[in-house]
Amino acid sequence: MEITSRQAIVLRKLVEGHVSRGLPVGSRWLADQSDVPWGPSTIRAELARLEELGLLQHPHTSAGRVPTDQGYRHYVDKLLQDGPAALDRPHLHIGVSRQEIDEALRVTTEQLSQVTNLLAIVSAPPLGTTTIRHIEVLRLQPQVAMVVVITSTGGVTKRVISYDEPLDPGLVKWAGSYLNETLGGLSVGARVIGARLGAPELSIAERSFLRTLSPAFTELEDTAEDTLYVGGAARLVSEDRFQELTQLGDLMQVLERRVALLSMLRGALEEPSVYLRIGEENEAPELRSLSVVAANYGIATRNLGAVSVVGPVRMDYPRAIASVRQAADELSHFVSELYDE
Repeated sequence: MEITSRQAIVLRKLVEGHVSRGLPVGSRWLADQSDVPWGPSTIRAELARLEELGLLQHPHTSAGRVPTDQGYRHYVDKLLQDGPAALDRPHLHIGVSRQEIDEALRVTTEQLSQVTNLLAIVSAPPLGTTTIRHIEVLRLQPQVAMVVVITSTGGVTKRVISYDEPLDPGLVKWAGSYLNETLGGLSVGARVIGARLGAPELSIAERSFLRTLSPAFTELEDTAEDTLYVGGAARLVSEDRFQELTQLGDLMQVLERRVALLSMLRGALEEPSVYLRIGEENEAPELRSLSVVAANYGIATRNLGAVSVVGPVRMDYPRAIASVRQAADELSHFVSELYDE
């Protein structure tokens, strides 16, 4: 939709005023702004035209106006068109280096929610991209062993097993070597893992011992897929930033229904730049009174996950866009060191 440069300025000032004040914005308030050179009558005419175009609306009987979903979209598209200079630079201090992937994702989620005051959701790399990097089998006590599985994403699973009889130290040492040789590099969910743990060429004692270690691999598979890290729900709910109670109800429904979040984040993986859906633009009914800003992270050859914020349509879009982009960039640098590609 084409609008004049003056209308674009009026729309931008109205959106920013509404986001910061939480109130409908009138012509007099706009005319009082130091960087708005027009009088109230000129601004009223432009507001009326923007309302005719569907970019603004009158809430109830108020003299002021608020942006529609379409108005927010026009505002955000102009921000993205103007480039990084138009975006509010966040102050993220994620510090994900030298951490395991689950800790890096958790810290990213917490920092992102604090910086934006929105609900932050980060998806972990999918199961298909995670492989077994290293396995340790340790004899902690005569009748206690521990198996440690480290994945390509830095994830660590530990399992301690107790036995009725003392363990053969040679068997324990053999198991570590065998598992690294036969399972190293396999995908976490590979069906061949079970077969190699019970390979017929192994002795009965070897197969029996490996069978006791197998839960460490099945548990890893159970927790590796569709993992979401969510932060900021309590902070967002406690703040008076929802125009209608239905928005708060929709947010609670989104948190309860993982399928909507997973579908949204999978969509974000396909976006080359920022994924942004405002209100009715969202496909999931639970998200149609909310806005979503997301960016993907990964390595050069493929995207592995997405960083996103969810909140009211009345949100600080420049800060949200810049924040998810920065968080995604930091996670991309982090995971690139974990993968050999």
